[in-house]
Amino acid sequence: MNIIIVGCGKIGRTLTEQLCKEGHDISIIDEKKELVENIANKFDVLGVIGNGASYTTQVDAGIEGADLLIATTGMDELNLLCCLIARKIGKCHTISRVRNPVYGREIGIIKEELGLSMIVNPEQAAAMEIARLLRFPSAIKIDTFDRGRIELLKFKIKQGSKLDGYRLMDISTKLKCDVLVCTVERGDEIRIPNGQFLLQGNDVISIVAVPKKAGEFFKKIGLGTTKVKNTMLVGGGRISFYLTKELLHMGIQVTIVEKNRARCEELSLEYPEVLIINGDGIDRNLLCEEGIERVESFAALTNMDEENILLSLYAKHRSNAKLITKVHRVELDDVILEMDLGSIICPKNIVAEHIIRYVRAMENSARSSNIETLYKIIENKAEALEFIIRERSAVTDVPLEKLNIKDGVIIASIKHKGNIVIPKGQDVIREGDSVIVVTIDSEIDDIADILKN
Repeated sequence: MNIIIVGCGKIGRTLTEQLCKEGHDISIIDEKKELVENIANKFDVLGVIGNGASYTTQVDAGIEGADLLIATTGMDELNLLCCLIARKIGKCHTISRVRNPVYGREIGIIKEELGLSMIVNPEQAAAMEIARLLRFPSAIKIDTFDRGRIELLKFKIKQGSKLDGYRLMDISTKLKCDVLVCTVERGDEIRIPNGQFLLQGNDVISIVAVPKKAGEFFKKIGLGTTKVKNTMLVGGGRISFYLTKELLHMGIQVTIVEKNRARCEELSLEYPEVLIINGDGIDRNLLCEEGIERVESFAALTNMDEENILLSLYAKHRSNAKLITKVHRVELDDVILEMDLGSIICPKNIVAEHIIRYVRAMENSARSSNIETLYKIIENKAEALEFIIRERSAVTDVPLEKLNIKDGVIIASIKHKGNIVIPKGQDVIREGDSVIVVTIDSEIDDIADILKN
């Protein structure tokens, strides 16, 4: 597809990189010459220097032949204007980044009246992901399929835990748990394991299960399944604003530490029931006075990665809290993961994943593919795909054990007439089923692609 990205900041750069890898023709627009030249040269895309809301600039970028325009500048109003002009000129799909909470209350009207295909809010998306994690604190990451009826949970096996030294087949035979381990991260190695695979301490594994079965599994291996009762947020920015609203709805007590006094006053007016502390979150004495040793969860959400990392390391040292660490720059992700900072939240990646999911849906609709949903389980290394089986094919009505499935592919669940099954060898896929496939092969666009040639 021909895609124009307006704004070469963190999200624009991330989208350019990922969409180029997926084979799309990308044009970028930004007023900053150095940014445009740097990204254009690195990813071999068309770079246009100028105002993305300008008719001439959009024409130079190829708007008349574009399938999609994505506006990701730092100004909500400019993003909306870019999309409006693109709709008038090229009649293409449009996606706008809108961050201001004021617009959040009117987002449905804005989307409908401007004819937007999608509106993304990095901070709100990050807040929703954090809220899911605090609802199920043993997990590092949680994704959902089928409106929450199936969950994909990632967590780390601790040294000496019940799963340390377990074969995967023992999970069903000994623990009697109806879950499927679909990926194992061991150091730099990513595996789609079979039943004989031996788990080890420090492995990071992803499981697929219905929520009730996932809860039973975590209880049997000695991990908590109940939401946290309280949390401390350091940094009173937009993520904390959106997150606090969600946590209050969940009945979680919130304390926010923010060093900007004016921002503290704004948060106090919006959330009078929340304890707002005006102070520097890096002050150890302040954190101890406010009860860091007693909190059940701790989120470092300042605008500085280094500060967030230090805060989480200190919270890890002083408490047993569930840790959330916001990191913008994930280039050194191997080093960051070794620090064991709990759940790493990267707003730009969350939003990029949402947009790429939409782009995939556009592609699939155009070529009648049967992919319904896509999640990146492990950045650029493993995906979970949901397929709707609309017609018979080589994969239907054949026991799974008799299918010649590619290496690096596993069928994680089958939903048949409303019933969800974690499949075994004798199960079959039928017309009308919903199927989740986990794979390290990024070339799978159709359910038939899971088979060897």
